[in-house]
Amino acid sequence: MPPRAVASTRDTVRIHYRRLPDRDTVFNQRLVHREPGCIVTFMPGTPLERPLVIDGRIVLENGSPVVWFTFPGEWHDIGRFHTADGAFTGIYANVLTPVEIVDETTWQTTDLFLDVWVAPGAAARVLDEDELNEALAAGSITAELARRARSEANRLALLARTGEWPPGIVSDWPIERIQRGTSAVEPV
Repeated sequence: MPPRAVASTRDTVRIHYRRLPDRDTVFNQRLVHREPGCIVTFMPGTPLERPLVIDGRIVLENGSPVVWFTFPGEWHDIGRFHTADGAFTGIYANVLTPVEIVDETTWQTTDLFLDVWVAPGAAARVLDEDELNEALAAGSITAELARRARSEANRLALLARTGEWPPGIVSDWPIERIQRGTSAVEPV
């Protein structure tokens, strides 16, 4: 029997994801690809207490695989969402503070409530404006940070409507490519 390949700890990224005012979650994702301006990670089974439903349709559920795209310095990340059986449901962008890469295996960021959703064949939509308004009213987010979040979400939605977003790398890395094992981590 050939020796089993053992994944290096450098192949796993721990993302410390803060949700204001005081909720922190750590996500472990497999590093798939790295190039200047974008890092691709894979979460084979998203842990969710309840499904994410948009327009009456489940777009992410417990155990769903997600391909994530992190753009250092940008105010968002992008996920290719699927149901637990691997069926693609759409593109989801979290508006967040630029990811701080603490070291090669530890990242951190803060969610800014707003999200942008693009279902196949549908127009982009900004989600969770109510959550941002509640956080602003509660003092959990500053007016300046809320303004920055709205600006980013609206910018992404406009770019999506004109066909300029998401960037091409998002379609270059469908889940099938990762599952075939053709992915390779490349140095920046």
